[in-house]
Amino acid sequence: MRRILTDRTIAAKALIALAAMFSTSLWPSAANTADKAAEDMVTIPAGSFRMGSDQGAADERPAHSVTLAAFSIDRLPVTNAQFARFLEAVGPRSPAGNRYYDDDDGDARIHRRDGRWLADRGFEDHPANEVSWAGSRAYCVWRNARLPTEAEWEKAARGTDERRYPWGNALADAGRAHYGAGFNVTAAAGTHPGGASPYGMQDAAGNVWQWVSSAYRPYPWRGDDGREDPEADVVRATRGGGHDSPGSEITTTQRGRNLSRSPRAGHHNIGFRCAR
Repeated sequence: MRRILTDRTIAAKALIALAAMFSTSLWPSAANTADKAAEDMVTIPAGSFRMGSDQGAADERPAHSVTLAAFSIDRLPVTNAQFARFLEAVGPRSPAGNRYYDDDDGDARIHRRDGRWLADRGFEDHPANEVSWAGSRAYCVWRNARLPTEAEWEKAARGTDERRYPWGNALADAGRAHYGAGFNVTAAAGTHPGGASPYGMQDAAGNVWQWVSSAYRPYPWRGDDGREDPEADVVRATRGGGHDSPGSEITTTQRGRNLSRSPRAGHHNIGFRCAR
């Protein structure tokens, strides 16, 4: 029990430090916007769950027990329209010049139009892509939230029964998830409610991979071993699979080991969601 409490305390301190780094006093707050979707979150109760899989890829092993405090997480991934509002308020670069969004990439779906940052027509409700890890982190803090840890994301997607997919153990199909599609062919967020997790989180399989706060490091996951250090210049984990993933790659335990995912850049198939 002492070990669990220590892990929680250290993780909590890291998140508080992260919020201080990106103080919302530097930016117009999302609380001043009419973004009701920003508060569309589901609650994940406190308790233990089994993380990873002994039958999966090497980086999913070993399966291990993790105990988490209660938290909330976005029901849907952040959309282009939502991220465009952040860009309009903050801009595409940090004060230090780090990229939040690769607006000059041909795969980007948010652009300057009529003097404003706006989602491309027809893609407003699609999950945002081309957002760097720093951009996803900054957006969540701007919204008075944070990125979920890798353990939080997996529990929210998987529940406590060690299911292979968010909906259970039945194989993936087009009614539950958007996967196996062409390059940059995303779907509007929330169009596959049959693929919801036990807690009601949607789009946890396919559509876009999702950044998490954790560094991509071997298991077991621990909150006190440095992987939650927001200052570390390391590759971060991604979860959930993308629109161009095969069905075998959109499981609740996949970590994106074969994915191009430099945290300094945005990517056509990586998005994110926030937690609190």
